[in-house]
Amino acid sequence: MTARLLILGGTADARRLAMKLSARGIQLIYSVAGLVRKPDIDCDIISGGFRQLGGLSTVIRTRTIRAVLDATHPYAERMSRQALLSARECGIPCWRLQRPAWQPQPGDHWQQYADWSGLLPALANKHSVFLSAGQLPPESHETLAHYRQYGQQQLLRTAATPAMPLPEGMQWLKAIGPFALTEERQLLIQHQIDAIVSKNSGGDATVAKLTAARQLGIPVLMLKRPGLPPADREFFQPDEACAFVSHWCTQ
Repeated sequence: MTARLLILGGTADARRLAMKLSARGIQLIYSVAGLVRKPDIDCDIISGGFRQLGGLSTVIRTRTIRAVLDATHPYAERMSRQALLSARECGIPCWRLQRPAWQPQPGDHWQQYADWSGLLPALANKHSVFLSAGQLPPESHETLAHYRQYGQQQLLRTAATPAMPLPEGMQWLKAIGPFALTEERQLLIQHQIDAIVSKNSGGDATVAKLTAARQLGIPVLMLKRPGLPPADREFFQPDEACAFVSHWCTQ
């Protein structure tokens, strides 16, 4: 007897996992924010969040979900916490596919920060900054605009359109990984980047910027991952999650 599974997605790992499970006959729903693109997966898809459907707990109850697998981005803290809360409220397990974090390598110049408020002052004396940490939080705009007034060049790269108007003069580059090392080196050299702002997203899609920074001696200002309460079971490899979920769903 198949079980109804809800996968909270938005990453390449989540998409591939959903495709594998669906191909094995696992009855599932795949959820994605829908900010970049809608995935092509042979299963039910919820795009645009749960608020439109009455909230996550309502969806779990009305669609007879028996387990939640959180495979969201490591920085989707709000969604991950809500997944745990709703699963507890509805009496079902919540599992998490946790992408391993990047680790500094010899030659790296990382400076690690808990949040933007701690990171922003470190950009004050930089000439050209590459902002590669997703959407900018609203509280960063005033500070970045101030730095722009003193001639700082700022390049923002995101996969989705910025959620808010950007500080005047900031250049926006729309791009979706994976990125090649040669392209990342060229980008950093072309814009004379002397500081990179990044999240520790892990994975292969955007790691090339860190390799390029290491080769060029560019410091990386790294935003640490948010701390999350433990899930009922955590996986660090997609194949491990696939094997466990496949077995559980066929019990």
